[in-house]
Amino acid sequence: MDNSATTPVRKEVVEEMLPYLTENFGNPSSIYDPGKVSKRAIEKARQKVADAIGADENEIYFTSGGTESDNWAVKGIAFANRHKGKHIITTSIEHHAVLHACSWLEGQGFEVTYLPVDKFGMVSPEELKNAIRDDTILISVMLANNEIGTIQPVEEIGKIAREKKIYFHTDAVQAIGHVLIDVKKMNIDLLSLSGHKFEGPKGCGALYIRKGTKIEALLHGGDQERKRRAGTENVPAIVGLGKAIELAAGEIEEANKPLLDMRERLIEGLLKIPKTHLNGHPSQRLANNVNVTFEYIEGESLLLLLNAKGIFASTGSACNSASLEPSHVLTACGVPHEIIHGSLRLSPGRMNTLEDVDRVLEVLPEIVQKLRNMSPLTPQEYRTL
Repeated sequence: MDNSATTPVRKEVVEEMLPYLTENFGNPSSIYDPGKVSKRAIEKARQKVADAIGADENEIYFTSGGTESDNWAVKGIAFANRHKGKHIITTSIEHHAVLHACSWLEGQGFEVTYLPVDKFGMVSPEELKNAIRDDTILISVMLANNEIGTIQPVEEIGKIAREKKIYFHTDAVQAIGHVLIDVKKMNIDLLSLSGHKFEGPKGCGALYIRKGTKIEALLHGGDQERKRRAGTENVPAIVGLGKAIELAAGEIEEANKPLLDMRERLIEGLLKIPKTHLNGHPSQRLANNVNVTFEYIEGESLLLLLNAKGIFASTGSACNSASLEPSHVLTACGVPHEIIHGSLRLSPGRMNTLEDVDRVLEVLPEIVQKLRNMSPLTPQEYRTL
């Protein structure tokens, strides 16, 4: 129940990758035949990624994952366009790959506006428009939030950015495979994605860079990725990413239907537990995202007790699960500090069933009650007598 953190690699993806882990091991930069085999495989995968998001093949650059793609987009645009201005607009609920990159840029003399969100985690296009300055060079707003699943009005934001001639980047890491994406229609200039979120391999992602975009390279060395991203290509992973996104993009409607059924059953069942609150937008959210807060309990204990029952979930982003700091996303949504630590994210995937959901709903109320009985903060009326 933690497919927002990562997903298993699909059988079809593994089968596509295997030859490039064994006999087809040539370096794509080599001019002899084994190298050409690898090079062709990369270009085939590049076309699949482009097709999945409505881009052109020469606008796709392979990376090591979402974090690198986000860093490259934010820092690369900032340094390539600092002669025009040093102002960046993002949101208070971005993934830390964007937020920490922006924070680092502030130390380099750039100015960043962190837009607030409403209680559902939604950004206001009007507030964004009002935040734009003459020296604004980049707007970065994620397509769908990794913790609470809220889907942002990206097409509207992209239109604003295009009218103002400001580069627009969206972190689509959590959205691929769940949301239909057309970078041209949405006026997106840069888009980040990562294979392991849609049943592809870990350690491989991509950055879409619209043709004509002025961006600095993040890594320097060889001439790979048309001289924009140095380093010998991870051919098996790139091949796997291409197959995974081809499958995911082609099955969105089919895949979302059972996920929506599981999501709604989970939400309905969980909200029957007293003092439980749904986080994120009630309808404009990812098909597989359920994020709730239980009052009077602590999330880490909840996860450990669920783990003992064979149920694996999260309190938020897996990238930050070891931190004791309250979720910056829930904080931005105005969730009271004292109950943020009682949050739980459940994100079923393709291998899950309604029977799994029923198992969660059977086990979870007992665990919540057990923890509330142990907590000195729980009022008497919510304790088991």
